[in-house]
Amino acid sequence: MKRIAAVLILLIVTVGTLFFAYKSESEEQRDGFAAYRLIAHAMGSIRDQPYTNAYEAMIANYEKGTRVFEIDFMLTSDRIAVARHEWTANMSRMLGQDEELSEDKQAGALTHDEFMNTPILGMYQPMDADGIIDVLAEYPDMYIVTDTKEQKDEDIQQVLRSLVDAAKEHDPSVLNRVVVQIYNEPMLETVKEVYTFPSIIYTLYATQDTEDQVVDFVQKNEIDAVTMPEYKVNQNFVAKLNSAGAVTYVHTINDTEQVANYEKWGVYGVYSDVLTEQELDEMNTRFAWKP
Repeated sequence: MKRIAAVLILLIVTVGTLFFAYKSESEEQRDGFAAYRLIAHAMGSIRDQPYTNAYEAMIANYEKGTRVFEIDFMLTSDRIAVARHEWTANMSRMLGQDEELSEDKQAGALTHDEFMNTPILGMYQPMDADGIIDVLAEYPDMYIVTDTKEQKDEDIQQVLRSLVDAAKEHDPSVLNRVVVQIYNEPMLETVKEVYTFPSIIYTLYATQDTEDQVVDFVQKNEIDAVTMPEYKVNQNFVAKLNSAGAVTYVHTINDTEQVANYEKWGVYGVYSDVLTEQELDEMNTRFAWKP
């Protein structure tokens, strides 16, 4: 009986060791932004406030261990790329700017000067392309993921061109840490006309393509990652994308139990307002081995 118990213990230890070794090896094979499983949505929340896209949110979440930041980009009325989710009165209220701006300025695009000189929630610094590139240059292990909210090709290109021009003035190497999100297949060529960014994420919330079309596109174009809303996630689709060479993310997830459930389906990571890379690592320890 003791011998059987000893064999069982040895088996458990061996399997556990192999599991962790496999996991470690799998993670080591990924580099760049895909070395991280957490992408901070709109730079992550600060004091429970999402969607700020503010400098302080970026730095606060970096200090918590986050290294990849999704940033919303819009053009100002004078066509400068800035970190803003939308030009609406509702967003101005959410960001506490309704009292700072005159009524006619609350629901439309601001000028660059107006945008940069209107604090978020009365205390946080808005960011433009130039400032974001400066931060990337200062933090060499930080990545950004672009979420271009503009709809026209020429406007999307203007946003990306602003980042490229700022990088060329400061430090061109930071463009290796700019990950561009595309929303449909034709956008890939639109992006390449501006610059050949080394990393691409295909986000699926706007596409009407079938799962097989997405997988085929990902494989043919060596797309690094695919992110999708929860209603598009299924285990078979995730497995096909993984086989095609793309890691998969789900957005926007703010609970570690949900992360664990998606991980069981093969999902690699999530976009989140509030979670951090450290929390996902701790969650891995909790859920990795349950005899």
